[in-house]
Amino acid sequence: MTVPTANWSYPTAVKFGPGRIKELADHCKAVGIKKPLLVTDKALASLPITAQALGILDAAGLGRAVFSEVDPNPNEINMEAGLKVYRAGGHDGVVCFGGGSALDLGKMIALMVGQTVSVWDLEDIGDWWTRADAAKIAPIIAVPTTAGTGSEVGRAGVLTNSQTHKKKIIFHPKLLPAVTICDPELTVGMPKFITAGTGMDALAHCLEAYSSPFYHPMSQGIALEGMRLVMENLPKVYANPTDLEARAHMMSAAAMGAVAFQKGLGAIHSLSHPVGAVYGTHHGTTNAVVMPMVLDFNRHAIETRIDAASAYLGIKGGFDGFRAKVMDLRAELSIPANLTAMGVEAARLDELTDMALEDPSCGGNPIAMTRENTRALYDACM
Repeated sequence: MTVPTANWSYPTAVKFGPGRIKELADHCKAVGIKKPLLVTDKALASLPITAQALGILDAAGLGRAVFSEVDPNPNEINMEAGLKVYRAGGHDGVVCFGGGSALDLGKMIALMVGQTVSVWDLEDIGDWWTRADAAKIAPIIAVPTTAGTGSEVGRAGVLTNSQTHKKKIIFHPKLLPAVTICDPELTVGMPKFITAGTGMDALAHCLEAYSSPFYHPMSQGIALEGMRLVMENLPKVYANPTDLEARAHMMSAAAMGAVAFQKGLGAIHSLSHPVGAVYGTHHGTTNAVVMPMVLDFNRHAIETRIDAASAYLGIKGGFDGFRAKVMDLRAELSIPANLTAMGVEAARLDELTDMALEDPSCGGNPIAMTRENTRALYDACM
């Protein structure tokens, strides 16, 4: 028997519960932020929850500076624009406010404001993160307004290269927010398709972490309970957006998925990242589209494990019952049937296959991904 060796990390302080956004200014001050830049996305910038957060900061003497030029799949152009605003305003910290795009871009601004290396030199490869000057990374407060990405408890951000259209995972331990505020009241106004897509993203994180072959029993347990919370509560919040209890459980599941996926991701994400980068599709929705086909692809490696999950989740029929549950959930949430319905063109599948095999997520898939089987998997997803 070989005794495993592993490195594990767990999240930061999380302030969880309805109304906790009122504490935003206090937490900024506690981590030394006196002039925060609130980074959010274009859609959120004009909404009342953003005005509320800016008002809380302003009332405490911290100003009401905001940057919202954030694309759905943010890139280095968005980052440079945000850095210009940050420097011009003399800011000393970032409040990341929104979904995954805003959280990731806010982290990139905090990371790069004092660096001399390129952001691409800090990709999540080996010890590349040590190239950054850790002392120059600005403090980060994270306030998620969706329940899916889990970036609020993560040490990385996803940035799309606008030239190559490839998504890159940028990593540094200090990208872990100093404080995260999870206030389910902030998620009530999400459009239904965002509720569905982000919720399925949380499920994908939990499912892939649970299925990953690497050794991390704590993350595996978190992933299993995260799947339960999504399956029980995502239909509730989709049907009734004001169900605050179910919204809270979905926020928990989102954070749990991101904690769990340090155990590994897999083919769901390695297929989804190129599609999102090339076509601008919503990440969580794309994950949901390819999920059943990836389950089939990995079946012989994960069937016993999924059988055990099904028993815990109260799903009859083992692997087949679990897959059927995923299909029912997709139908209930009006998820597109396949990648063709999302606008993906067959003529670009070879290109997407090459990109999928370069994505770091493929290394965590239970079955080794090759050019041949990955291309066939894309075909199945069409």
